[in-house]
Amino acid sequence: MRYALSTYEWSVIRPMLPNKPRGVPRVDDRRILNGIFWVLRSGAPWRDLPESFGPHTTCYNRFVRWRRAGVWDQIMDALASAHDAAVQMIDTSVVRVHQHGACIAGNREQHMGRSRGGLTSKIHAVVDAAGLPTRLGLTPGEAHDNRLCSVLLAELQPRAILLADRGYDADWIREFATQKGAWANIPPKRNRKEPICFSPYIYRSRNLVERFFNRIKQCRRIATRYDKLAANYLAFVKLASIRLWLRAYESTP
Repeated sequence: MRYALSTYEWSVIRPMLPNKPRGVPRVDDRRILNGIFWVLRSGAPWRDLPESFGPHTTCYNRFVRWRRAGVWDQIMDALASAHDAAVQMIDTSVVRVHQHGACIAGNREQHMGRSRGGLTSKIHAVVDAAGLPTRLGLTPGEAHDNRLCSVLLAELQPRAILLADRGYDADWIREFATQKGAWANIPPKRNRKEPICFSPYIYRSRNLVERFFNRIKQCRRIATRYDKLAANYLAFVKLASIRLWLRAYESTP
């Protein structure tokens, strides 16, 4: 079935799902997850979920329930725990908010920012040397790229190399990396007066974080934001990241 979890992917993710030993037997977790990933990849509304995945209300309710319980965060952290910490790359990507997602009171509180093209949100991500995500965040679209820098890089390891574009060329970011024992290899802005140490050769690897955004935006639910709640949209971003990790583990010999 298209977008369905493979046998290997299911064997990895199954032990990390909540257990319910008592009470009324619930709908099969694997079928529900396949339905959630179908919505993620296709971008279709929950009500258009094929009947083969079970009731769409069951899929949606379990998606939200597990999000509130922190299940998606726990799975993401568990899979990313083995990441290559020697190189960390940080960047952002803007997504447009669909009119169905924007029709909520107080959308500013849901990380929707108004720009020339309408309402947008901005995904913040840190990836490792393999281009796999380790930390994720969300802000309004007009927020500066370095808004979540200190939060997403809180676990930056000593002797690590931090790669970022010119938007992150700020003295406090370089000082932050230095305090962590890491080195910020960031190209200087044209108006920077004092010289800095920068390696164009190492910087060439930074395209991996851009490739990460291209890969998760193959999921239509991420390429365009349809979700009214920021927590639900960020959960979908984490689910797409979880899928990347699962496939990376599966392809490792």
